[in-house]
Amino acid sequence: MLTAEERQEIEAEMALYPTKEAVRIGAMKIVQRHRGWVCDESIRDISEMLNASPADLDSLATFYNLIFRKPVGRHVIMLCDSVSCWIMGYERVREHLAGHLGIGFGETTPDNRFTLLPIVCLGACEQAPAMMLDNHLHGNLDPKKIDGLLQECK
Repeated sequence: MLTAEERQEIEAEMALYPTKEAVRIGAMKIVQRHRGWVCDESIRDISEMLNASPADLDSLATFYNLIFRKPVGRHVIMLCDSVSCWIMGYERVREHLAGHLGIGFGETTPDNRFTLLPIVCLGACEQAPAMMLDNHLHGNLDPKKIDGLLQECK
């Protein structure tokens, strides 16, 4: 069940657009901001608010890689695997992250602190290799820089 606050924020978002269809991703992002991810129940509740089918919302959510359909850690790391990042040391960065965290892609650390995900492109080729850590872009990565970034995460 959506909370009163989530409903209010979705309604405010709806006021900004001419159709309810335009609010679908925004509504899911609102729920995700409050809960960390978007569960099936939330999809159903959003679909009722927006007069959309749950299947349509689920299709959109699974296509849009910034909507999480299963629980994630407190900190989400999205490692760019574009061609530029591969050329500039992606493998070394991926191996370091996986080794340091003890997890692979799509996994969350046992303490629920970090989730590691691949992302097709962050649009930061000039800073390759790059990653997003909690919606903040970090580039020119090396093991020392990664360790410092992870250390800052509480």
